[in-house]
Amino acid sequence: QLTWMDAMVGDGVVTPRAGTPVEIAALWYNALERVAALVRASGRAADAYEALAKRARAGFERFWNAGAGCCYDVVDGPAGNDASVRPNQLFAVSLPHAVLDGERARGVVDVCARLLLTSCGLRTLSPEDPRFAPHYGGDQRQRDGAYHQGTVWPWLIGAFACAHARAYGDAATARSFLEPFADQLRERGLGTIGEIADAAAPFAGRGAIAQAWSIAEILRAWTDLSTLHGTFEEYGAP
Repeated sequence: QLTWMDAMVGDGVVTPRAGTPVEIAALWYNALERVAALVRASGRAADAYEALAKRARAGFERFWNAGAGCCYDVVDGPAGNDASVRPNQLFAVSLPHAVLDGERARGVVDVCARLLLTSCGLRTLSPEDPRFAPHYGGDQRQRDGAYHQGTVWPWLIGAFACAHARAYGDAATARSFLEPFADQLRERGLGTIGEIADAAAPFAGRGAIAQAWSIAEILRAWTDLSTLHGTFEEYGAP
């Protein structure tokens, strides 16, 4: 239970992700860059933090899975690198200080669009994976076993939309991925977005009918993308 993918079945962790998870590495790099900026703004030398950030970015090279054209989900795990196709790699592109750019950023976005993107959010595991669970239901053991093994999470659409914007430089197209959520406002919890959905059509809503981070991420991404006005200089896109 080392990351947000923290479901357990009995005493067993469904997605242990032991090692170095890709989104943690991306968040660490962003933290170092932000601290360095704060130190510089205070008028002090930020050499130590800048060096750490440079080292973290260089070390991220280990996450690139050249054969798949996207990132490993975890590196240095007990069984080696984990090539599971999951949405966590999007944070390497979507965060303010992107670790990936150019062809690699587009590769991550394209793989996630092909295998994970739905109108209700992002699947948590590729349908091509034998562990993929298309539906969330049954008893608690079955539900927890499917929670991060395919089940769609709406909050992940924020990272996908922002990653797409950075990779392709098109705010209008990026915002279009958020528009289907307007329909959900009238479906379950009135005026809200739910927690999760089935990973297979028709993507029936499951879990809580109102989830704070689902709502917050859609609002954040829409606001961020709406302020770009078609230009990407401040967003760091190529």
